Amino acid sequence: MLQLDHVTLAQGAFRLTADWSAKPGSRIAVMGPSGAGKSTLLSAIAGFLVPNSGRIRWQGEDLTDVPPGERPVTILFQDQNLFPHLTVAQNLGLGLRADLRLTPQDRSRVDEALARVGLQGMGPRRPAQLSGGQASRAALARALLRARPILLLDEPFAALGPALRAEMLKLVREVADETSALVLMVTHDPQDALALGGDLAFVSDGQVQSPVETRALLAHPPPDVQAYLG
Repeated sequence: MLQLDHVTLAQGAFRLTADWSAKPGSRIAVMGPSGAGKSTLLSAIAGFLVPNSGRIRWQGEDLTDVPPGERPVTILFQDQNLFPHLTVAQNLGLGLRADLRLTPQDRSRVDEALARVGLQGMGPRRPAQLSGGQASRAALARALLRARPILLLDEPFAALGPALRAEMLKLVREVADETSALVLMVTHDPQDALALGGDLAFVSDGQVQSPVETRALLAHPPPDVQAYLG
């Protein structure tokens, strides 16, 4: 279980609090106005920001002071986190070994992951040779290889069109099912939150509210959610 135990994040005049928990395998959309703190929340869980107070725990282990690389977390940003000087296969290989000293079995796993996301034969390409949708698939393939129990998505598909974005969200659900990962996905789009399935944590007035079933929340939104939806 992920526990945000009275977590407070403060930067200058900005202040964000969160005090709730989520079970492994949960899918949670994180939605709210621009600047509310959605990406800040993910950065704290990933270890890039240290809370001013409170603790972050996973399965009872305190992660608050654990370096980002040692956390059970994979995070995807809008730029897909792909290194331009490496091939697609090498970018995926980083999910298995940081030194890229891959065994034949590792290389087979990379090939299988590429095939799993529809990128067969594209391992030798550079990221610049991929379309936006293909880069998204490659980033998800690396997440599949890493198989970390927490998957954080910071609007990685925001630049894609509606049809391709829906396809990527379907793939996210499939990856999450295969790895039993807890997924937290930042989005501005209620339709993306619905497509992810599961719950929605709304961020407003300096608070990340406890996740609520997405369809129920959007069907009967409280005033702050209604004001956001317009």
